Amino acid sequence: MDSSTASTGRTEMLLRCFSEPRLSTYLEHCAGDLDAALVLYDWNTALAGAVWEILAHVEIALRNALAGGLHRRHENLRRAGSWLDNPARELDSKAVGDIEVARRRVQTSGHDPSDGQTVSQLSFGFWRFLLARRYTNVWPDLASGFPHAPNRSRATIEEPVERLHTFRNRVAHHERIWHEPVAARYADMVTVLGYIDPDLAAWANASARLPNVLAARPT
Repeated sequence: MDSSTASTGRTEMLLRCFSEPRLSTYLEHCAGDLDAALVLYDWNTALAGAVWEILAHVEIALRNALAGGLHRRHENLRRAGSWLDNPARELDSKAVGDIEVARRRVQTSGHDPSDGQTVSQLSFGFWRFLLARRYTNVWPDLASGFPHAPNRSRATIEEPVERLHTFRNRVAHHERIWHEPVAARYADMVTVLGYIDPDLAAWANASARLPNVLAARPT
């Protein structure tokens, strides 16, 4: 099989399995050039993979920073049980529902729903919305998780996390991101990590493939 035949077969397979409508935006961007569109599709896949690598560090560090703040608040106020039990009804109904779902998910996997297991099952959205205006009353305790932020303003943390939440959802749903400001979102990731611990940001930045993948954008 020569290379042109192999290329044609690959193209037919992708159109059959991924559908022409999914590839239509790539084709439009590449002026109908199917080969170029598939190169762009491949690069978008590589880009999404590189995004996930550093975004995983952000998600884990962010949830630990916020969960730690809520745990300290709970202990300082001498409340019974766990902050996940919401004894003072400070969490809204959506957050309470998310915690219940997380606990059931842990139980379904055959484990006891400990705080650590439950926290690991809570979505990025759960943590993002803990930074929203409606949780201003608990923000002073959450702020302690970001000791290297330039100030203690809630918005300083919420704004980049909000952008990352929207961006993460696009990546998670396998949408195209080649037209997104990925370099700016990468800067948000490094910024949030730096607010938590500059050494963590430096380590994540040094090991990230994302800058090299961005630089390899097809023409």
